[in-house]
Amino acid sequence: MTADHLVLAGGGHSHALLLRRWAMKPKLRPAGLITLINRHSTALYSGMVPGLIAGNYNHDQIAIDLRRLSDQAGVALVIAEIKGVDASQNHLLLAERSPIRFERLSINVGSETCQKTNSFEASKAAQVMSIKPLEPALAWLKQQDSQSLLYGQKPFTVIGAGLAGVEIALALRQRWPKRPIQLQAHQGQPNPALRRALAAAAIELITDESAITAPALRCTGSQAPAWLAASGLPVDRLGRVRTTNTLQVINNPHLFAVGDCGVIDAAPRPAAGVWAVRAAKPLAQNLERCSHNLPTRSWRPQARALQLLGGKNTSQGSAAWALWGNLMIGPHPWLWQWKQIIDRRFIALFEELSMMSKAANKNADTMACRGCAAKLPAQPLNKALKQVGLQALSEQPQDAALIATTSAGESLLQSVDGFPALVSDPWLNGRLTTLHACSDLWASGAEVISAQAVITLPVVPSKLQQELLAQTLAGVQSALDPQGAQLIGGHSLEARSVAPQPSSLGLQVSLSVNGKTTAGHKPWGKSRLQSGDVLLLSRSLGSGVLFAAAMAGEVCPQDLDAALAQMTISQHNLLAPLRILEAKHAGASTIHACTDITGFGLLGHLGEMLHASNLKRHQTDLNPLRLTLEAQAMPSMQGAVRLFEAGFSSTLAPANRHNWRLLEPNTNKEAAPIEILWGDIAAGHGQRQALLELMVDPQTCGPLLVACSTKIAAELLSDGPWQRIGQVQQI
Repeated sequence: MTADHLVLAGGGHSHALLLRRWAMKPKLRPAGLITLINRHSTALYSGMVPGLIAGNYNHDQIAIDLRRLSDQAGVALVIAEIKGVDASQNHLLLAERSPIRFERLSINVGSETCQKTNSFEASKAAQVMSIKPLEPALAWLKQQDSQSLLYGQKPFTVIGAGLAGVEIALALRQRWPKRPIQLQAHQGQPNPALRRALAAAAIELITDESAITAPALRCTGSQAPAWLAASGLPVDRLGRVRTTNTLQVINNPHLFAVGDCGVIDAAPRPAAGVWAVRAAKPLAQNLERCSHNLPTRSWRPQARALQLLGGKNTSQGSAAWALWGNLMIGPHPWLWQWKQIIDRRFIALFEELSMMSKAANKNADTMACRGCAAKLPAQPLNKALKQVGLQALSEQPQDAALIATTSAGESLLQSVDGFPALVSDPWLNGRLTTLHACSDLWASGAEVISAQAVITLPVVPSKLQQELLAQTLAGVQSALDPQGAQLIGGHSLEARSVAPQPSSLGLQVSLSVNGKTTAGHKPWGKSRLQSGDVLLLSRSLGSGVLFAAAMAGEVCPQDLDAALAQMTISQHNLLAPLRILEAKHAGASTIHACTDITGFGLLGHLGEMLHASNLKRHQTDLNPLRLTLEAQAMPSMQGAVRLFEAGFSSTLAPANRHNWRLLEPNTNKEAAPIEILWGDIAAGHGQRQALLELMVDPQTCGPLLVACSTKIAAELLSDGPWQRIGQVQQI
C-alpha cells in the first residue's frame, strides 16, 4: 500500500460522502495523509437550498459539518480559497498561503453561476448577485429581507427561467409573501405547467430586458470555476474538467474530477447533485484502488435520473414536480413530501455518523486537549521549580526574559512557547503557534525580531514529512513576515510515538522568539500594578472550551470558525499605539503592567500579577493591592458561555480552578484578593458558574491584558479593540 498525500479539493457532495465512507469503514481509507480543502468549514446540501431560502429549513439543518466529518474520517482540513492547480508540479494553489503538494488530487469544487451579463446587469452590477457560490448569495438575501420590509413594493427580479430560476422564484415568494417578484425569461420559457404555478404565486414573467428592475438574483445556469480552465486542464464549453470513465482527468491519471465541475467524456451528464451523489462510491473505490497500486475501474452513470423540483403556489400550497428526462409530473403535494423525505434522508446520513461519534466519545477515556490547554498545570510546575531552587521564576514570573540592554537603550528579550498541534492544518498550526509565542514579547512591549523553531514530525514517509514541515514553516513565516521578523534557524525531530490520523495532528511546534524594545522604553512586566489602574483585555476569552467541545463533536461550526478568525489575527499592531500613549502620558499616567492570557486562564495570570506586585509592595512597606472584576463586561467568544452552561471544559480547567481561591477571603478573614462584581446576574444563576469557568479557561492565542492609568484607558477604549474588565484598588 502506498502512503501518499491525497488532496480533496472542495467539500462537494461526492467528497462529503467519501469522508463518511472512510469514517464508517476506516479500513477502506487510503494510507498516508489525506487533506480536504474548502473555502468554508461547512457545505450546504444543494437540494435543500430552495427550502432554506423559503424558510422551510434553517442553515444548520442543511449544512454538513466538514470539520467534524474530517475529524471522524482521519482527514486534515484546510480552510482556504483554491486559486488553481499546477498539474506538472503537483501543486494546488491557494489564496494568501503557500501551495499544497499532492501525489493525487480529487476535484469536487462545485459550480458557479454563468457570468454572461446583459446590458441591465452591467449597469446595475452592484445590485445583482449570482446564486452561486451559495454562501455570499444567502448572506445577500438576508440583507434583502430588511429591504423587503422597508420597500415592500420595490420588485425583486430573478434572472433566468430555467428549473433553478423557477424554483428560487417560488421559494422567494414564500419568503416574501407581499413583495413583487419578477422572473426574467426568454420566449418559450418556462413550460406551461411552471407558468401556471408562477401565475398562481403572483410572480410576473418578463421577457423585455428593459423592464427588468434591481435588485436581482442571477440564476442563469452553471459553469465550472474559471481557475480549472486557467490551470490548463482539459475542459468542455462550460469549463467542466473532462474525465475518462474512471473519473480520472484526461491525460492526467493522478487527477480526478467529479460533481458539477467534472464531466465524463463518454457519458456527459448535466450538472446536478444527483450525479455527484452517485459518483461518490466509484470515486472512493478508485482512490482506494490507487492506494493499493491496483488498476482503476470504469463507471458509467445512468442516462437519466429522477429530479424533484419543489415550490409553492396559492392553490395547492406546497407542491413539487417530478422530472424524468423531458417528462414532467405535477405539481402535487405528495411529490413535495417525497422530496422532503429524500432530502432529509441525505442529511440524516451525516447526522447518524455524528451521533455515533458522540456516543463513542462519551464512552472513551478522558480526552487530552491540545494547544495551550496541553500546558503543565501551575501546581506541579511551581513545586518542581522550588525543588531545584528556581522558585524566583514562579514568584516573580515574567512573560519574557531580559537578555541584555544595548548601548542605545534597547532592551533585548527572549521567550519560548509551543504545544501539540491544535488543528490538522499544518500551515495554520504553524501560524497559531508562532502568534502564541510572539504574544509573550508583545506583552513585554517588545517587537519580535527573530525566532527559532523546534518541530517534531510524526513517523510517516519522507515525502509526507517534507510536506508537513514545509507547510508548518510557511505558517510560521506568515506570522513573522508582517512583523519584520525572521526565522533564523531551529531543529527538527521525528517522534517515537504512533502517528495519529490525520498525521498532521502528530506535529509539535515550539519557538524561541527574540525581541527588543525601542530605545528608552523599559519592558513592561507583571509586577508593577498600581492602585487606580484600569484592567483592559484586547480580545475575547473562550478558546479552550470551544476546542474541547470540538473534540467531543459538540461545537457549532460557526462558533469555532469565529474563534479561529480571532486567533489567527496578529496582535503586534497593538504595540505602536500603546507606546505612543505611553510617551504622551509620561510619569504616573502610563502603562504599568501587561501580560498575555494563555494556559493558566484569566484568573491564573491575574493572580501572578497580583502576587508579584504585592511582593514588591511588601518590600517597600506599601499596602497590598486587590482587584475587582466586572462579570458582565467579561468578553467571551461566540458560543463559549453556552458550552460552559452545558458542562464542557478543557482538560486543563480542573487544575486552573485552583485559582478560584483568589475569590475567597483568606484564613484571617481578610478581603479576597479578587472580587467579582456580578451586576444583575443573580446568585445561583447558571451564568455565574459559566463566567467563573470562563475565567479559568486556558487560552491559545489569547488576549493581552493591560493595567494602565485611567487617562490611557479612556483613549484606548475610545478607539480600538480594548474592553474594560475591572480595576486595581489598594487595601
